[in-house]
Amino acid sequence: MSIWSRIGDALSALANGEGLFAVFDRLRTPPERSVLFTIAVIALGAKMAKADGQVTRNEVAAFRQVFHIPADEEANAARVFNLARQDVAGFEEYARRIGAMFSGTDGQMTLCDLMEGLFHIAIADGTYHPAEDEFLHRVSTIFGLPEREFRTLRARFVPDARPDPWDVLGLESGAAPSAVKAAWRQLVRDTHPDRMIARGLPEEAIKMAEKRLISVNRAYTEITEGRM
Repeated sequence: MSIWSRIGDALSALANGEGLFAVFDRLRTPPERSVLFTIAVIALGAKMAKADGQVTRNEVAAFRQVFHIPADEEANAARVFNLARQDVAGFEEYARRIGAMFSGTDGQMTLCDLMEGLFHIAIADGTYHPAEDEFLHRVSTIFGLPEREFRTLRARFVPDARPDPWDVLGLESGAAPSAVKAAWRQLVRDTHPDRMIARGLPEEAIKMAEKRLISVNRAYTEITEGRM
């Protein structure tokens, strides 16, 4: 059964009057964490799509760039998007509920994965609106992600924000070459598709790793070759 069919099954509970939060609560444990991750990205993406005052076709289409959605499964993805967009609950409550479901080191990394998906959606219309930046910064704070992590994510996606290579590798400027190499290797390992799937990302979303790996390798090259 595809992840989109599983999402459809999870949403069947809504026929009994339950909301998306009830669906979240049912998807806390593997193997359904991949379903939870997908619903979380779509739900928060729907909230963010309204942050700049309008929902464009490009922002909706961005979900197809983050996830591979077969044509015959689009209805399930659209249903999550519309439910979240119409829900009276604010995005902060969504972020709190989602953040609480991912704990420990792997959980924090999954939340970073989720933030990457949201950044991808934010820039899909060709602009990065101040309201979107405020939205993403607030969500990152609720998730408990370090400020440096947020800056690194923003620099990776927003064209005018050049990333600090030391921030990308999570190191203090001037760290020893051995520390630089160790940090780079760890980030490359963490970005491997198998690791990402183990954290709860569906196979349909692994393409998000490509941009991260490019950024990590570029930062390592800039530091080791002195091109800063």
